[in-house]
Amino acid sequence: MNLSKSSNNDNFAENQYNKMVNTPVSKLITSLAIPTVISMLVTSIYNMADTFFVSQISTQASAAVGVVFPIMSIIQAFGFTLGMGSGSLISIRLGQKRNEEANVIVSTAFFTALCLGCIITILGTLFSAQFLSLVGASDSVLPYAKAYAKYIFFGAPIMTASFVLNNVLRSEGKAFFSMIGLTTGGILNIILDPIFIYALDLGISGAAIATLCSQSISFLILLTCFLKHKTVCHINIKLYSLKKEVLPKIVTTGFPSLSRQGLSSISSILLNTAAGAYGDAAIAGMTITTKIVMFIASIMIGVGQGFSPVSGYNFGAKRYDRVKQAYTFTLTAGFILMGSLATIIFIFANQIMNAFINDLNVVKIGVAALRWQVAFLPFHSLIIGTNMLMQSTRHIKSATYLSMNRNGIYFIPAILILPRIIGLQGVEMAQFVADVLSAITAVPFAIYFFKKMSNYNSEQN
Repeated sequence: MNLSKSSNNDNFAENQYNKMVNTPVSKLITSLAIPTVISMLVTSIYNMADTFFVSQISTQASAAVGVVFPIMSIIQAFGFTLGMGSGSLISIRLGQKRNEEANVIVSTAFFTALCLGCIITILGTLFSAQFLSLVGASDSVLPYAKAYAKYIFFGAPIMTASFVLNNVLRSEGKAFFSMIGLTTGGILNIILDPIFIYALDLGISGAAIATLCSQSISFLILLTCFLKHKTVCHINIKLYSLKKEVLPKIVTTGFPSLSRQGLSSISSILLNTAAGAYGDAAIAGMTITTKIVMFIASIMIGVGQGFSPVSGYNFGAKRYDRVKQAYTFTLTAGFILMGSLATIIFIFANQIMNAFINDLNVVKIGVAALRWQVAFLPFHSLIIGTNMLMQSTRHIKSATYLSMNRNGIYFIPAILILPRIIGLQGVEMAQFVADVLSAITAVPFAIYFFKKMSNYNSEQN
């Protein structure tokens, strides 16, 4: 019986390997990207749903969601670190047919994520007011922020562990299962938001409770995929390892994600502080703008995550020609897609902002910021695609540096300097400046990488 089961698992893994290294890259990336994009969109929609419904309560409530966002980014940073780190290692291991090592990696990442999430829950519950004041909550916004953050902290273990499960599924080429889990949770959140906020009269707390419920359901669906052995990799507490080639390597590989999300948190704090100088309306306007841009950018992230396992698998299998083909396709498809969406949003920016909130000051600020940010949106394909390329092939230093640019190395000076020179407009256009510089920086990294891959091919031949 065990032999039969083992044989089936081997056949399953072999079929998956053949799919990842032989299917035409355009078809393969599209098949992986579509469910991933759907997952990312639904996730973004339910994040936007919180913003939308909460914005109907008051400007202060809307600002509170923006204030809590850096804290959510920190929680996500730990999840992304372990998820992207383990996912990148797993895709390479599976490409090398080292499946048992992949099982150790996913088990270690999953249980580490649960433990870290529990620590965040404890610290967040004990020091909620201090954390919220630190990330920019004003006296008028703080009560709303505390009510919202309470449940976000409580759900930290689920959030961090879900990122691991989600990324491992994608790294295996099982993006469809990931989509089912995230989409179900997202749809549930959209349904529960108005019920908890209005029907049950829970206000901003209702939005957070809806988010917690949806995340829990999503987590259970993702976990079930592993428990029912619908995956190549398997989770077992007995496989947990602190060896340097396991947990430290997961963290090292995922460090670009930690850098990106960590700096995103710092950037959000600085953005809230800079916007706060112009009142709660400015914070609310930038919060709504950020959510909208994140929604659109999530499409490119989804395409990038469809590309990542293809890149990792084929790099592990030494099919460098396919890595280049996959990268070129990702950039081209992403540019066309982002360009089309950016044009629509730029034209209808006023209508989009008015759909969120009935406050003329918030709308005015949001429209200006939104148009600045979508102006360079097509080049997100270059920023995200190159970062995913480096991370999936374990070029950790390059990936780390690139991941730090958009929300850190370039954004932080921009948000600190520009408002001092041109006032509120500096707050509105800081992200645009950071995006331009990030795209320019990505170019030489991609050129160097493929030059090195070309040398590898020459040596093989």
